[in-house]
Amino acid sequence: MLPWWRGGPAREMSPPLISLNQRHGSEANMDTPETTPDRSIGRSPLQRAILRGGSIIAPPLVTLLLIIWLISGIEHYVLLPLETAARTVLVWITADILEGPPPNSVPLEDAQGKVTGFIYQGIEYVRSPIGRKYLPEDIVGWVDANADKLPRDMRDPRSAVDYYHAYIKLRYMPRWFTIPLLMLVFLSVLYFVGRFLAAGVGRFFVTGFERLIHQLPLVSNVYGSVKQVTDFVLSEREIEFTRVVAVEYPRIGIWSLGFVTSDSLPPLKKTLQDELVSIFVPTSPMPMTGFTINVRRRDVIDLDLTVDQAIQFIVSCGVVAPPPLSKVVTNQASLLTEKPPEKPPT
Repeated sequence: MLPWWRGGPAREMSPPLISLNQRHGSEANMDTPETTPDRSIGRSPLQRAILRGGSIIAPPLVTLLLIIWLISGIEHYVLLPLETAARTVLVWITADILEGPPPNSVPLEDAQGKVTGFIYQGIEYVRSPIGRKYLPEDIVGWVDANADKLPRDMRDPRSAVDYYHAYIKLRYMPRWFTIPLLMLVFLSVLYFVGRFLAAGVGRFFVTGFERLIHQLPLVSNVYGSVKQVTDFVLSEREIEFTRVVAVEYPRIGIWSLGFVTSDSLPPLKKTLQDELVSIFVPTSPMPMTGFTINVRRRDVIDLDLTVDQAIQFIVSCGVVAPPPLSKVVTNQASLLTEKPPEKPPT
């Protein structure tokens, strides 16, 4: 029977062998720069200049837009509600609003003899534009004189409560003061919540809350996805990647990049009686999610890549490739370098 490399039957459970030259390029070819197709062929100089400018401007522009989006989101959904709540409390504490003239008040009349307000305990009160409530005249005068400094939705106060909201906003809560103060309050709340949750009672409440969330059909899916992202970004526990490897996943013939995280589970190694490694296989373009697989150590190819280079390759979906590899170390050297023997000369 002929050997398998001369047309005989192939070995069972063995994928078609690919030489090292085909997979990674021979050592001789490593010193020769690879020729890649010029994607700029067929483009005019104007198009190439625009694309080149876009490739330079896009990264900082997208970064700036993301920062602005994050800041505006925090301001709109966190700081503004806190500011409104604080202003409402101050209005409730300081508002001097009367339903009508007290019995011992002195009426105020205009030139036509029309009653416009009254004096009570040395304070002049005037009626608000709508309603029948009265408030101090100096509050109305201050707001009317500085209406241009108010936000658009507060420039036309009508009721006595609206005037007090505008007055508190102008007098005690300017933006240059409230934004840093509220940010400090927000960070302080996060600090105390974190300290509380670090205790046993706090963890009990968090566990109960998450158990309740997971029982809601739609909210549980959204909450679970958001929690994965926030845990990855904000968690103090860092996943240490020892090295970058290539592994045949999800099937033989498809090579995926992965990060070795540990030496796998001892019970699994004991059962299989073999050396295994745990590998995190990230997904594109979000490497914070992926799959954890356990592979035999001999089936893993170590790559001369840094973690940053591998993450750039994954995030860009393969567009940003690392420079030509200077060295590829493999635990499957016999498999990758095996070649059919040369035919003897006839």
